[in-house]
Order: sequence, then C-alpha cells, then structure tokens
Amino acid sequence: MGWGMRDSILQWLRSFIPQKTAVDRFERMRASVGALFGILLTGLLSYVILPHNAATVWLIAPMGASAVLLFAVPSSPLAQPWSIIGGNLAAALVGVSCAKLIGEPALAAALAIALAIACMFALRCIHPPSGAVALTAVLGGPAVHEMGYGFVLSPVLLNSFLLLAMALFFNNATRRRYPHAQQSEHRNNVHLTQDVAPSSRLGFTHDDLDAVLRRYNQVLDISRDDLEEILQQTEMEAYRRRFGETVCADIMSGDVVAVEFSTELAEAWRQMRTHRLQALPVVDRARRVIGIVTKTDFLQHAGTHDYEKLGDKLRSFLQRTPHTHSIKPEVVGQIMSKSVKTASAHLPIVQLVPLMADEGVHQIPVIDDERRLVGMVTQSDMVAALYVNNLARTHGGLRAVAS
Repeated sequence: MGWGMRDSILQWLRSFIPQKTAVDRFERMRASVGALFGILLTGLLSYVILPHNAATVWLIAPMGASAVLLFAVPSSPLAQPWSIIGGNLAAALVGVSCAKLIGEPALAAALAIALAIACMFALRCIHPPSGAVALTAVLGGPAVHEMGYGFVLSPVLLNSFLLLAMALFFNNATRRRYPHAQQSEHRNNVHLTQDVAPSSRLGFTHDDLDAVLRRYNQVLDISRDDLEEILQQTEMEAYRRRFGETVCADIMSGDVVAVEFSTELAEAWRQMRTHRLQALPVVDRARRVIGIVTKTDFLQHAGTHDYEKLGDKLRSFLQRTPHTHSIKPEVVGQIMSKSVKTASAHLPIVQLVPLMADEGVHQIPVIDDERRLVGMVTQSDMVAALYVNNLARTHGGLRAVAS
C-alpha cells in the first residue's frame, strides 16, 4: 500500500471523528439534570396514575430518546411540543394498526416505521423517537398487543404529555426558551409602511434563505429562525473583525444633559429647546438611569391631536398648576418612559445597529458598570462612526493596492 493511499484512508477515517462541541459544561450539566428530572417525574406520575398490575406498561423506552431531544437540544424543530405529541401519537396509531393487520412481525415493523415517517412528514411533526414508538407497538410483546389501541392513550400519550410538561417547566426555569419559535417572522417596520426593516435591505434576505433551503432539500435539525439569526450574527461578527472594536465609549457624547424625576416639565422642555435635543435621560441622585423623556412624551400627554391648537395645548401642559392637587402631570417622572434601553460603555457599536435601524430608537443612554449615566449615543453618532470606519477601510485597501 502506497503512502498516498494510506494518507487517504487515514484522512477518511478522521472524517468520522466529530468536531469539538461549543457547548460549555453548564449546558451539558443542565441537559443531564433535565433528563433526570423529566424521566423520573414522568415515570413516577405514570406509575401513580395507571393501574398497578403486571400487564400495565407505565413507561416506554422511546421516552428516553425524547428526553435527549427535549432537554439537550430544546431549540430543535424535532423537540417542539407538536413534534413529540403529534409524532408519538401518529406513530402509535400506525404501529398498532400494522400489528393488527399484518401477521408477519418483520414486515409489520418495517411498514410501521415507513408509514410513521410519512405521517410525520404530512403532519409536520417529525420526532425521531416516534419511530421507536411504532416499533414498540409491533414488537412490544403480548402485554402491548393486548392493549390494542389503548396503547396509544396509555402509556404513549400520557408519557408524552408528562415529559412535555417537565420540559416546559425545566427549560424555562433554566433560562432556555421553550417552546422555540419555528417560523421566522419578517421584522415589522416601525413606520407601518411596506418597506422591510433597514437592516434587512442589505446582505441576504428572507427570500434568499428560502431559496437556498429549497435547493438544499433536506430536513435540518435547526429552526429557520435560529439559522437566520446565526447567519446574521456571523455577518455582524465579520463586520466587527473587519472594522475593529469601536465601542460606545469611543463615539458617545460625554457632556450629557439629563433631568431628574422631580424636574418640572417646563424646565425639561426648555432644556430640550436650548440644546436642540429630542430626548433627555432621567437619572436619580447617583446619576443612575431610571427613565427617558422624549418630545413625543410631551406631545402625547398634552393631548395634541388638534394641530391647529398645538401651541395652546402644549403651553397649557407645560405651565405649572397653581393648585395643590392636580390630575395633570407636573414633573418629568410622571410622563417619562421607564422601560429605557441602555448600553454599556464597552459595548461594540455594531450591536446597536439593529436597535436603532429596526426598532426606531434614536438615542441610547450609555452607562458604566454601576449603571450610572456616562454618555449618550445618537443615530448621528452612529452614522458618523460607521462612515469613518468604512472610509478608513477603503483608504487602507487603496494604500495596499498602491504599494
């Protein structure tokens, strides 16, 4: 055997060795503990609910495979609620039917698997352990055969519902979103027009991804929305690598005009007019951000629906009420938005692009590690920074060509 052939064989054998996983030890432990929790409680509850006799099957083996999916890969399309319930239910029905109608066990088992897969494709509930459910219905022995179609409800459906309930609780309790969205939705345009979101106008589009998936023509063990999110994050990572780590602290305005909860409305409005601002961060005495007040907040609370009387209504709104008690807002804290979006001073500015471009956020307060206000990043700051970075990259490329 020549060295070339030997190297080819070794390379071929190495291709079977899986790559190292990017999952950390916490996630591995979380999945293992989840499976322990899910199977233990599913088995105990099934044992309590079902009759106690020798003919009762209270926990079937395919639940072990289902537990791997529901707890180890909860974001997989194969692990979603409809996948386990629909897949196991369809497979059990097909398996029992094949066992009753076909006398030859080997043929019945093969047909049960094939038809179960066809049903799962048709019902959009592919769940690999369901193949074992169909096989169990055919080859499970006299105890399973005596149950007939009762096997579908108990233990299959009962086990499936209980394990799903455990997965719903455990995954969300350990901060893993479950169920996982399986259809990527187009980002809504905040201006309520037919245009797609700004960040979706460049790079790949939804239609591009759909076209590639149709050509690929295979079942992926990842949801479409996750795949799209991973590709977008990859684009962002590549952008960060090309343009460097420009962070909020590099581009923010450090001399920030801010107000407190008790600042009178007229004073806040005057600050906006004087400094030509669209928004003011609201801080407490320690300069921690507790909200934000915008010109839109003033106009909405002033009830300025009649534009012919806009000036009179706004003037009346800003004027302090002479009475002790008033239902009209008097200070900033009464009209500010409490759910303010902030950014760390060390946050790369590329991560602010979707927030500002797609969600219509025009300015973001920048905070330090103790949540104290240290600056403000506006859309103008972002445009200038991205322009300068792109200009530097272009000039760098031209210098490389010239040399």
